[in-house]
Amino acid sequence: MPGSVKNSTGQPKSDTVEDNFWGNEILLGRISRWDREARLKALRWRLFIRLTLALKRLLDIVGSFSAIVISSPITLFTCIAIKLDDGGPVLFKQIRVGEGGKPFRIWKFRSMVLNADKIKDEILEQNQHADGVTFKMKDDPRITKPGKWIRKLSIDEFPQFVNVLKGDMSLVGPRPPVPREVALYGARHLRRLQAKPGITCLWQIGGRADIDFEGQVRLDLQYIHSQGFWQDVIILLKTVPAVLLGKGAY
Repeated sequence: MPGSVKNSTGQPKSDTVEDNFWGNEILLGRISRWDREARLKALRWRLFIRLTLALKRLLDIVGSFSAIVISSPITLFTCIAIKLDDGGPVLFKQIRVGEGGKPFRIWKFRSMVLNADKIKDEILEQNQHADGVTFKMKDDPRITKPGKWIRKLSIDEFPQFVNVLKGDMSLVGPRPPVPREVALYGARHLRRLQAKPGITCLWQIGGRADIDFEGQVRLDLQYIHSQGFWQDVIILLKTVPAVLLGKGAY
């Protein structure tokens, strides 16, 4: 076209500008639409996570309070049995490591003799968990007479329902380790601390002390990656027969 300015391709420059304008508008429109969809998906995901956490907390409060009330006769009998055995304290307190590495105090019914820590130093070589991170031993000489059935039926964990009410723990989650164990963790093991610790978990219903440390870590990470309200309900339901059968409890 006479008098028109052409670009390097020989097309009128005005046509190229117009094409670029509408092309950019279409591209910006698509990006804007994708951005809105991404924002909506992120919002739905955040709402889903919050709802799941709220349901989990509701389950913790209702479940732990109900457990405290229902187990009160067993609690009373356990207190009497421990006191009559050696006259020592009924409860045993211990520092554990919780979510995000935050330390907190748990309470357990005492199932071992008063100088259990001193005796442990003398029997460390008899540890049946070869990794050396956790300590488990069948026929542990530190366990008292009432302590055998207290541990077998997991009655020693009952006081931790108070920890659940306080929010330090959940009914379901990785078992909280002691600081000495965490000091021996590798990078992969530390991922266990990404979730709130619980009273029961996948390895508690799958073999308990019969599962070695690496197996426990694998199951804990499996739970963390797929945790949800209904999964917690299923684990709680499976915990009852697992406790009554007492497999792997020592």
